[in-house]
Amino acid sequence: MTLADYIASLSQNPYFGAGFGLFGVGAGAAILRKGFQTSVLLFRRHCMITLEVPCRDKSYQWLLQWITQKGARKTQHLSVETSFLQKDTGQIKTKYDFIPSVGQHFFRYGGTWIRVDRTREQQTLDLHMGIPWETVTLTAFGRNKQLYYTILEEARTMALKQHEGMTIMYTAMGSEWRQFGHPRRRRPLHSVVLRSGLGERILADCIDFIDNPQWYIDRGIPYRRGYLLYGPPGCGKSSYIMALAGELEYNICVLNLSERGLTDDRLNHLLSVAPQQSIILLEDVDAAFVSRDESPKQKAAFEGLNRVTFSGLLNCLDGVASTEARIVFMTTNYLERLDQALIRPGRVDMKEYVGHCDQEQMELMFLRFYKGEQAPEFARTFAKKVLEKNKAVSPAQIQGYFMFHKRSSPEDVVADVETIWTLG
Repeated sequence: MTLADYIASLSQNPYFGAGFGLFGVGAGAAILRKGFQTSVLLFRRHCMITLEVPCRDKSYQWLLQWITQKGARKTQHLSVETSFLQKDTGQIKTKYDFIPSVGQHFFRYGGTWIRVDRTREQQTLDLHMGIPWETVTLTAFGRNKQLYYTILEEARTMALKQHEGMTIMYTAMGSEWRQFGHPRRRRPLHSVVLRSGLGERILADCIDFIDNPQWYIDRGIPYRRGYLLYGPPGCGKSSYIMALAGELEYNICVLNLSERGLTDDRLNHLLSVAPQQSIILLEDVDAAFVSRDESPKQKAAFEGLNRVTFSGLLNCLDGVASTEARIVFMTTNYLERLDQALIRPGRVDMKEYVGHCDQEQMELMFLRFYKGEQAPEFARTFAKKVLEKNKAVSPAQIQGYFMFHKRSSPEDVVADVETIWTLG
């Protein structure tokens, strides 16, 4: 029997025909399934655009809030975020924000349908934040990346409007900056009464620095500015920095150099990743280090308090690895305790003494608390009486005295001036 006859006989066999038919159907189905999967993959790759936003990204919370308010308004699968807002009256209001929960959500934006996938990995933790790792993925038709750029810009603008007129305080948590407490109302600059011309001089220098980055670039000078405010406690150093940040529309990053676990590398990293438009504040910098002129016994008393070295701080402020486009303020009650290398020009560009009250300061503070036609005369009398008794009086003492007599008449305030040194 030839091969042709053998094949012809198989074709007439009903069992072989049925088996071959089933094989053909299976093979065809497999080819169709593979073709469909390939087509879907190619369609998603070339006809759809996806954006993944992890929870570590700064825009993560902005995007969730935007999706709730602008996008998936009708979604019924929500999770809650509780926050606190300070009213103009000073009271704290509790605010509940509903954001899309874990799962899928759909919304239409700019004529395009967008699918939102919010996922949470229960077995994976964000080591810096201590919460389960989350991501939000947006999927839309088309290849226009501008769609997502527009969404992120709208989300950022919406978040900034919520904090408009507020000053945000940041504190170092691990290797990143975390918002500390609720945003605070901006303190008016005129509410901090310093010696005549001092506050205006610092403000003018800051504005000149912010407005002229090209001046530094053209001359090859590092674009950064350092300030040191020194003087007795209670004279308004920290209060002025808070008011200055509000005037410049900046936030404040408070860094404690004595924090346990703070190292040179972490300090350098924190300074390099500080939020934009923020003042970096190093308070009581004299308490973190002793001068190199101190005796070995005095140095030993500070040994082991922290792991930040003095040379590490100097390099962070003005070394080859130090960042630019930043404003650093340092405060101290004891200028003489600071090493000269720390406060030299380049690290501290402007040193200003913030001291006890003079005649003009006391009069201005008096007129802020008490009004009336005879208030200026009472203010002069009050200031003279205080200075005759003691010239070393801080603004904090004067303010505390006025707050104790907030319901008294100007005459009683002047008559009871002797109690300034007994309060508190």
